[in-house]
Amino acid sequence: MNIDDEKFDGLLLAIAEKHENGIPQFLDTIASFLRRKTDFFTGVSQAEWEGLLLGVFQKQYEKAITQNSGNGNQSVTKQDNRKAENIAKRESRDEENAPKEEISKPINDVDDESEKEEIGKLKPNSGNGCTLDNYSWTQTLQEVEVKIPLKTSSTLRARDIDVIIGKSSIKVGLKNQEAVINGKLCAEVKQEDSVWVLQDNNIVLITLEKINKMNWWDRLISTDPPISTRKINPEPSKLSDLDGETRSLVEKMMYDQRQKEMGLPTSEDKRKIEILEKFKMQHPEMDFSNCKFN
Repeated sequence: MNIDDEKFDGLLLAIAEKHENGIPQFLDTIASFLRRKTDFFTGVSQAEWEGLLLGVFQKQYEKAITQNSGNGNQSVTKQDNRKAENIAKRESRDEENAPKEEISKPINDVDDESEKEEIGKLKPNSGNGCTLDNYSWTQTLQEVEVKIPLKTSSTLRARDIDVIIGKSSIKVGLKNQEAVINGKLCAEVKQEDSVWVLQDNNIVLITLEKINKMNWWDRLISTDPPISTRKINPEPSKLSDLDGETRSLVEKMMYDQRQKEMGLPTSEDKRKIEILEKFKMQHPEMDFSNCKFN
């Protein structure tokens, strides 16, 4: 082991001990420090800081594998495996007993002037969607997942459920009863790739395949209260699953959407401005005071 590896062990252990939720909270503290005190996230592209993080952790992973294989202590490995299995079982029980996700709450406080328009909109739930009284939904850039618990004491079968998925509409409920969801979708979906299943005898789970995979939905149907798409936190691993060209396009679209929501120039607007500035430098004799972009 490199002596430098142990240089900050005392400090890091002291910090780690203050985190009741273990490694995830510890890593979140480090990421928070980088966000608040450095330009780690904003000074480079998302692809660059993701690549840097992946490279660092991959390097340490390979060292861990090499060290473990060199020890030749199989009993330790088995013991660790048993611990991991017990932790997984415990976490599974905790998840089952955990309280249901709270209903999405309106945004009342904002950090700066540019976010005033967000007041009154709902905060996205942990799945970048919304949790309402009768159903909840989550989303990625590719699809929307809707979860509808049907309030009945009866054991339901698929034939008892009425689900109609249109290109731009959806209707869900028990047959011969008022629908739980019935309205125009936020955006169009691929009917042939959208499916539903009955889960645990009383929960309808629907997966809607988006046609436009570049935008976040701010609501499921037109009558729902909107969520703040500026508060959406896309999972980096989802973007990393895309090929290079598609990922670059998605990142550009996400950037442009955020810029539009904040009333700032998009990447295309910036490109036009740069061209104009260059042209102005080449032709100082011309008057560009009335020049506007469409």
